[in-house]
Amino acid sequence: MRVVLQRVTQASVKVDDEVIGAIGSGFLILLGVSDEDNESVADKMADKICKLRIFADENGKTNLSLTDVGGELLVVSQFTLYADCHKGNRPSFVKAGAPDKANRLYEYFVERCRQYVPKVEHGSFGADMKVELLNDGPFTLVLNADENGIVS
Repeated sequence: MRVVLQRVTQASVKVDDEVIGAIGSGFLILLGVSDEDNESVADKMADKICKLRIFADENGKTNLSLTDVGGELLVVSQFTLYADCHKGNRPSFVKAGAPDKANRLYEYFVERCRQYVPKVEHGSFGADMKVELLNDGPFTLVLNADENGIVS
């Protein structure tokens, strides 16, 4: 599982010019799923994301988590996070999860995040989406889960 996490003051996702998900302050999550991923990996990724301390405390130190500040989540599926650009100029996506499994784990991840965060919005798996955001900081992290589900 791969994630690009952006701390945002607002973010939204549209399909066919219709907003299907929007948040205020929180995280925009671009989520990629591989065939090696499972529910255990999704659990660990959700736990890590919701507990990451990257919001400022009263002293200006990044010491507060999403749950501490009452932040919101917008989760967007992003199979292109598994692009392999080693050969030639056209990316290969063979490492991305098969659509049925990836969609199931994407939905599972969204539900798992709802156990931590009251407002979790999401995109539409497999749709052509337009994502808008106002990056806060900017603060962007890339998280990867290895074959044991260890998130780094």
